[in-house]
Amino acid sequence: MVARHEGRVVFVADAIPGERVLAEITDDSKAKFWRADTVQVLESSEHRRPHVWSAASIDRAPADRAGGAEFGHIDLEHQRELKRHVLTDSLKRMGRVETDVTVESIEGEPTTEAPGTGWRTRLHLHVADDGTVGPYAARSHRVIPVDDVPLATEQVQAIAPLDERFPGATSVDVIAPSVGNPWVLSGAGKRTTITERVGDRDFRLDVRGFWQVHRNAAQTLTEAVQWAIDPERFDARATNLDLYGGVGLLAAAVGDRFGPATRITTVESDPTATDHASGNLVEWVGARAITARVDRYLSQLVKEGARMRDATVVLDPPRSGAGRPVVDRLADLGPAQLVYVACDPVALARDVALFADRGYRLQRIRAFDLFPHTHHVEAVAALVRD
Repeated sequence: MVARHEGRVVFVADAIPGERVLAEITDDSKAKFWRADTVQVLESSEHRRPHVWSAASIDRAPADRAGGAEFGHIDLEHQRELKRHVLTDSLKRMGRVETDVTVESIEGEPTTEAPGTGWRTRLHLHVADDGTVGPYAARSHRVIPVDDVPLATEQVQAIAPLDERFPGATSVDVIAPSVGNPWVLSGAGKRTTITERVGDRDFRLDVRGFWQVHRNAAQTLTEAVQWAIDPERFDARATNLDLYGGVGLLAAAVGDRFGPATRITTVESDPTATDHASGNLVEWVGARAITARVDRYLSQLVKEGARMRDATVVLDPPRSGAGRPVVDRLADLGPAQLVYVACDPVALARDVALFADRGYRLQRIRAFDLFPHTHHVEAVAALVRD
């Protein structure tokens, strides 16, 4: 949350807009802003709730609070309102677009005593010098021992080795795929393939490979991408692309909507993920999986004079967004429509503005609360060529 003191911006953790709190300055190294942690609530917001994770509560000293559930003290509906505000404000200020998008809850979220918990299928724990495992404290590399991990699914909670020691290791991963047994992994280990099921379709991937963390995220994004594509602008025979495609989840979403004759190429820089994508997309005759950096792949298409005026491009870039080089190359290729999956509102808004400068407008957008009790929000935006 943002406070101001004598003209200086102060970012205050564990507060809620409108509250009056006593805060401890924890970082005053920057000239333009400070960071602080709430140590006492003097005037409480009506939206404040007991933290869903006692290890992250303000009852603990700031340095001893576990990171990873920074909105856990806020009523779940108000969390979504705060995320909505961040998204719409970013689009207005940086993207030059006004929208009334809301942040949607995820269908099929588990029913628990604490709403918004029990969704995380993957847990990355750090290991201290003495072998103790736990999350880092916020903005720190200090391992915090914890007794529970309430954001995790029941499977992950059941096997998370919170009371064990792993001397010599640097991290421990706990992974509960939707098919098969859960895993506890420490060290590099050998490559192991797991299966994730989305609807009636199975996807194979490396046990440590990227997959959406929320138990229902893959299905949610599949349906959202299918919703975002304008069928009047879609040509199954065009040079359709799935950029930053991972193991082919969103390419499959396109193929499932428009049929087995769909032509689509998924581009991913991780060769292991590309290998799996090839198998996951095998039923589409026109599907290909290519290992390449997205910016270099697009530059090569421009150099070759590729024709993409009828194409649809899905892109799911990392948190930093696509950025100007990728935006410019896509605009040079001129596809009919773009479906942008974003996990950072500011990066999305910046890229929406860059696309607008190149003749693409934001047609519609949806947002999803794929990360309850954190500040993160996922958005799926449809952009079309004017």
